Amino acid sequence: MKKVFLFLFLIVACRVMAQTTPNDGDWSKNEVILKNTAEAAVMIRIGDIDNLGFGWAENFNPFSGKSTEPHSYPWDPKTEDLPGLDRILLGSSFGEKVNNCGGDGYSGQGRQNTLPEAIKIPLATLQGTNVTAATLTMFIDDFQVPVMCSNFRATLNGKRFIDLERIINVLNQTGPIGKFITVRLPDELLPLLKEKELQLLIDDPTTGAADGYAIDFIKLLINPKSLVYKGLITGFVKDKETYEPIPNATVRVKGYGEVTTNKEGAFTLNDIPVGLNVAEASAKNYASGREVFDVIANAEPESKDILLERSKAISFNNKELKEGDAIVMNNIQFNQGSYRLLPAGTAELNRIYDLLIANPKMEIELSGHTSNEGERQLNTVLSRDRVIACKLFLIQKGIDESRIAAVGFGPDKPIAPNDSEINRAKNRRVEMRMLRVQ
Repeated sequence: MKKVFLFLFLIVACRVMAQTTPNDGDWSKNEVILKNTAEAAVMIRIGDIDNLGFGWAENFNPFSGKSTEPHSYPWDPKTEDLPGLDRILLGSSFGEKVNNCGGDGYSGQGRQNTLPEAIKIPLATLQGTNVTAATLTMFIDDFQVPVMCSNFRATLNGKRFIDLERIINVLNQTGPIGKFITVRLPDELLPLLKEKELQLLIDDPTTGAADGYAIDFIKLLINPKSLVYKGLITGFVKDKETYEPIPNATVRVKGYGEVTTNKEGAFTLNDIPVGLNVAEASAKNYASGREVFDVIANAEPESKDILLERSKAISFNNKELKEGDAIVMNNIQFNQGSYRLLPAGTAELNRIYDLLIANPKMEIELSGHTSNEGERQLNTVLSRDRVIACKLFLIQKGIDESRIAAVGFGPDKPIAPNDSEINRAKNRRVEMRMLRVQ
């Protein structure tokens, strides 16, 4: 249960900070668009920066990754607040299903005006922009998933945003307290930025949990530059059963780099954005594992262990595969410059579908690769579009999209020198990597 109202704290320590900063514009504005900032080629912010109207404690920097002090609840949104922002929201399943995990104090007031709403980010300013990457940053408040047994789903224009879900669904912001988070848009969602607007919806449509939450503001960074607020994560990758270190394991934070553990199983990843970050570790003969790291600017990092379980082998195309293994899908081919699936490719994807049906906990990554002919950026986009086509084929057959990652590497990961047509043909490929089997 949450703390009692902290009116004294609010009066003494908090204030609404009327200010303008180069990367964020006027904090009091509900919509700001800036170009060529230190953070990105284009920054689109929706929502004022005011800690849900409570203001910020003196000297508190909302972009540092630190959590706020607790604030009171409930509160009434102002008439100028945009839909989905600066207000308490409760998942659409609240009141429709029984959930025995307790609830927020204000949930006893019933539904009222707490139904989740999509937050709309206008994209007209991006017309003519060559978007190669994008990041979503946001200040979120009061998610309590471990306590309230909630399970949130995030979508952008109706498409699942799995990486955001993985962060939100570990949050425990009892207090309530707020925090800044950063999530890179995966390649498969970048085409959405060609539409008129981006609609972000966060909802719990299944559990009936009385887990109220709020969002203060969102920033969309187009073609991000160097991180202004960053830190590092450090830890060890170990065997879950023996706690022995696992050398040569790969640890990565999507969009921000990867490293290999040393002989002691230790790793350090630098230049990681502030807030919560999901690090994934993989190693030969082990199932992939994930751990959440809390990065705070200019703070000493907390070391964490990522524990991996020994993996079981499965058979596919007469090959034995374990977690971490990758296989080239030789039959998934495309005509030059096209991402339309050919009959041989759909037959191969049907075999992958059968594999996923037979192993309901399996997760895979489909990666697209090209030779080095032509412009690198065009090749990267083409490789991305090809594996997205593969993923959509499997989704349309009923596979949950959270089980399939899709990424286009273009010419960046060749398996042969690009010095002959035979070798270049080897580099034009789709690979399937086993992320999880059991």
